[in-house]
Amino acid sequence: MNMEQFAQDGQDIKIIEKLVTKVQDMLTPGEKIDYIAVQKKPAVTILPDSITISNKRIFMCEFTKLGLATDFEIFGWQDIKDIAFKEEIFGSKVTVIPFTGENLSIDYIPKVQARKLYQYIKAALENYKKAELAAEKEKIVIAPTVAKEVIIERPENNAPVQPAVTAPAAPVTPPAPTVSNIPPAPPVKEEEDDEITLKLKKLKTLFDKQLITQEEYESKKREVLSSL
Repeated sequence: MNMEQFAQDGQDIKIIEKLVTKVQDMLTPGEKIDYIAVQKKPAVTILPDSITISNKRIFMCEFTKLGLATDFEIFGWQDIKDIAFKEEIFGSKVTVIPFTGENLSIDYIPKVQARKLYQYIKAALENYKKAELAAEKEKIVIAPTVAKEVIIERPENNAPVQPAVTAPAAPVTPPAPTVSNIPPAPPVKEEEDDEITLKLKKLKTLFDKQLITQEEYESKKREVLSSL
């Protein structure tokens, strides 16, 4: 791996070599390092803190015990809510905001590195959200079909089960029609009523679909009702 590609913004190449060696052992198949930002305090810092980002995760690194130990805080993109940075007199303070747990910050990150780090992480979070949304849309939930098992109980002597004989139901005689001496009511103008009802329903459908405004709906409704 070409280490110089991670030292184009003033990063110490020796620190880069140490970090890449450690992070490479933790990479998963298909994972690669995209950018490394290294702390640079006003005073000389032999073992500065750093932030390494891959196409899958963030590695926040702190050298401890004079470089004999290294503490890593690692987050997948699904664990990160947001990223923030604040430019100060000497460099910038970069803060990783997870969904759970406390925010983690590293200060004295050179401003150029902090800006690029912010851009990389923002783009990665946006791509992760888009991929997650696309996966949700493609999910098809199919309800499982449960087959009901029919169990036929047999007597102890394994004799065949005879089907039950059901007596046929007695025929039902419909009641004789009742003759009424009351003269039929005069016919109602159903065609006119049906036409008006259809017009009102059509207006209501157009209004529900927001194809006409409230004013248009009320005006047309009054016109229809005035024809009664």
